[in-house]
Amino acid sequence: MQPNDLERIAQQIRLRDLEAVHEAGAGHIGGEMSAIDILTALYFRVLRVWPDQPKHPDRDRFVLSKGHVALALYVTLAKRGFIPEEEIHTFLKPHSRLNGHPNCNKVPGVETNTGPLGHGLPVAVGMAKAAKLLGAGYRTFVLTGDGEMQEGSNWEAISAAAQFGLDNLTLIIDHNRFQQGAALKDTNDLAPFAPKLAAFGWDVTEINGNAMAEIVPALEKRTGRPHCIVAHTNKGHGISFMQDRVDWHHRVPNAEQFQIARAELSETL
Repeated sequence: MQPNDLERIAQQIRLRDLEAVHEAGAGHIGGEMSAIDILTALYFRVLRVWPDQPKHPDRDRFVLSKGHVALALYVTLAKRGFIPEEEIHTFLKPHSRLNGHPNCNKVPGVETNTGPLGHGLPVAVGMAKAAKLLGAGYRTFVLTGDGEMQEGSNWEAISAAAQFGLDNLTLIIDHNRFQQGAALKDTNDLAPFAPKLAAFGWDVTEINGNAMAEIVPALEKRTGRPHCIVAHTNKGHGISFMQDRVDWHHRVPNAEQFQIARAELSETL
């Protein structure tokens, strides 16, 4: 699938995500919009997965470490055929398996439960190390937030991945420059990330994380070392009044805002 096809699918996922947040009355919409291009490229171009066999032993693994943007993953999984698309209407409703954080025991295609920040990358390191021990050919990808990189457990995992030579592991940092309640630069600013990852022995690529022409080759890059993609993205990408606004980390558009956002996202479909 080519970048222009992926862009169209990403826009469809953004629109469905917006509708689901508005319908549910909750959601981490800003960070979902920043990550959707990456999720689309993974599931519709890069990952070797079989929706009808979600536990196939040869599947590539993807870990959504920034688990609070679970809705973006659910919509992507539905679009890819892992779960029924109509099930998105149940997001956050009583007895729904589509909770605010992904659950691997309930949702096909979810590899591990995430939500507590700083856990996804260590788990992904374990998956990649297991593949090495087994002689398996699957690759492991993990998506973290940039604020999440403040967790020390991530840096222990980064050190371990380099020590183990996990060239089958790709870390993507969604560098949208905002976390809950504040800009990254006003909390514990670890940027720039590239020289820090390189100092640990990783291969590092910096990209525009909302441009498919840059996302795809970065995700498909293979080196002899663990690979980190620093994806420079925009919080609320694609919706004018949300973009680069910290207050849209966890917020629901009102009726007027919803109509504006839906019109903007529909323009390029």
